[in-house]
Amino acid sequence: MARDGEGTSRVAVIHRPKYEDWSLPKGKLEKNEGWQEAALREVQEETGYLAAASEELPHVSYLDRKSRRKLVRYWLMEPIEGKFHPHDEVDELRWLTPGEADELLTYPHDRELVRKAMRRYRWKRVMRMLTPWSRAPMPGT
Repeated sequence: MARDGEGTSRVAVIHRPKYEDWSLPKGKLEKNEGWQEAALREVQEETGYLAAASEELPHVSYLDRKSRRKLVRYWLMEPIEGKFHPHDEVDELRWLTPGEADELLTYPHDRELVRKAMRRYRWKRVMRMLTPWSRAPMPGT
């Protein structure tokens, strides 16, 4: 997730030429690697961006093209620095609004995840704006 100069939320969507699909960055765990560590590494490898992870999103489970069960764990992330360069695994990166991502993403589970991520991202921003006293219980309750 990123915000453009006008404050609009954007989602990183990648094109994988091997599969001719548009999806969210993801990949496989390497030996002795944790889930979040793998997610950060894969985002950097696929998009060129070093990112900071925050809240974990709901996991996604699906059957791949060879009918193998896949489990993918995602985190809300914000880019820190970097630049995309096309490569064999990912030949295009687009920073899209949630609506644009919904139209372009190939898989229904990716579209649903973007919707859930946007709800959490917006809620997180609202909670940051609230002052500590507004989250405290009412006196006498």
